[in-house]
Amino acid sequence: MSKDGPIPIRMPAAVSLLPARAAALHSARRRSSSRHSQPVGTPEAHSSNSSWLRLNGKVAVVTGGASGLGRAISLELALQGVRVAVLDVQPEDQGLQVVNMVTSSTGQHAMYAQVDIAARENTLPETIGRVASTLGRIDVLVNNAGINVPALLVDEGGKHEVSDSVLDRVLAVNVKGVFRVTQAVVRHMLECGTTGGVVINIASEAGSQGSAGQSVYAASKGAVYAMTHSWAKEFKGSIRVMGVSPGVLEATGLRTPAYEEALAYTRGQTVQQLRESYAKGILLGREARLGEVASVVAFLASHRASYIDGTVLNVTGGKSWL
Repeated sequence: MSKDGPIPIRMPAAVSLLPARAAALHSARRRSSSRHSQPVGTPEAHSSNSSWLRLNGKVAVVTGGASGLGRAISLELALQGVRVAVLDVQPEDQGLQVVNMVTSSTGQHAMYAQVDIAARENTLPETIGRVASTLGRIDVLVNNAGINVPALLVDEGGKHEVSDSVLDRVLAVNVKGVFRVTQAVVRHMLECGTTGGVVINIASEAGSQGSAGQSVYAASKGAVYAMTHSWAKEFKGSIRVMGVSPGVLEATGLRTPAYEEALAYTRGQTVQQLRESYAKGILLGREARLGEVASVVAFLASHRASYIDGTVLNVTGGKSWL
């Protein structure tokens, strides 16, 4: 733990149920009658039909794709016929585990590139060039990588207060990293004459609503809203730019004990009270499943969303509108 508080680390083990979900989806698509009999809320019910989305043969880059929501997005895109490049700071063996899972579950080609999007030495142009060379081109970018360090603006207890270190770390990944990756990918798209290019930025409800104890994270996600709107205006439809703004997600490796302890502290709660508060105020009465957010990303990446541009879609179960 740093002196500025815990920095949550994404851990693939936290989403170990995703391969089972992929197997279920793969099986369900071969048995149409069985799929349509599934009740709303199951993975089968939430996955779109690949022929309807028309994503077969597309190539996508997913940052932070080795765990959590990024892993779910990588899997969902592959299930829709997309060749996926998983970019993450995680060690290569962990990234390859995800790639192998995606490939074995979907039959789609995938690759892993270990890269720190916040590093001072910007190697992203080379990484993106390698992705395009391996997979043939790049059609879709999903900016999912992000971190969060709960801290108060002023903490009289001196335990979790915003510092320059916290600011620099969070903004380097959540803002500067998004700039860098998008610049490298879009430059490649323009140089190669890519048509129908798509950029999807993962924002957060905190970016529009604010979040107690998470002002730095909220500010960084507010910047993602601004980047989404601004880039869409710059590209004028030649490359669609959209955002997806999740609310409270089911637990992943990001929700470590250290993270929950820090967030509970900033809100004057116990960890148990914090956990009990997650689903409160959500109209649907529960946290979002990763696959539900991933399905929205797949839709936005598709031709079916061709008239959606320059906007950020809330995927919050109704929480943002209370």
